[in-house]
Amino acid sequence: MMNNISKVVSMLLDGRVGAIFEGYPESGSRALGHRSIIANPTLRNGKDLVNRIKNRESFRPFAGSVLEDLSHEWFDLDAVNGKSPYMLYTVPVLENKRIVIPAITHVDGSCRVQTVENGTVFYDIINEFFIKTKVPILLNTSFNLAGQPLVHTLEDAKQTFYNSELYFLYDIDSNYLMSK
Repeated sequence: MMNNISKVVSMLLDGRVGAIFEGYPESGSRALGHRSIIANPTLRNGKDLVNRIKNRESFRPFAGSVLEDLSHEWFDLDAVNGKSPYMLYTVPVLENKRIVIPAITHVDGSCRVQTVENGTVFYDIINEFFIKTKVPILLNTSFNLAGQPLVHTLEDAKQTFYNSELYFLYDIDSNYLMSK
């Protein structure tokens, strides 16, 4: 599994946008790492790139999924007791970090945040990205395209992958990585 995690991170570092698929479907309109489109949050054009792939309005911001144990170094989570595992809160990005993560920093300096606990493959992907970049965060958004429902099954995931500009799809359950 680590080999594919390294490949995913390498593609993210090359500016590629991809998706991850794992286990049971998520409920609600959040992307919590089971059905997510992910990208490098340090890309200046990252927001525009993902909005183009998803075919959505250019003003729409994206969330950041951050390693929980390092979240306080990037976001002001005091109002939410230091945690946001369900991506329910928009919080300030610390001022000295805003320039580092432009793809997820909204024009008002905020970000919708998901804190990710250790023990999941999604954590492992973010952690590998952190090891390579010193940024413990990934851009994270729901795995769907504009006007389409959230991906539910692996077949939905593959169809969305093939019918979009997504560069890779990582099926965590089978440890299968496909790319274009």
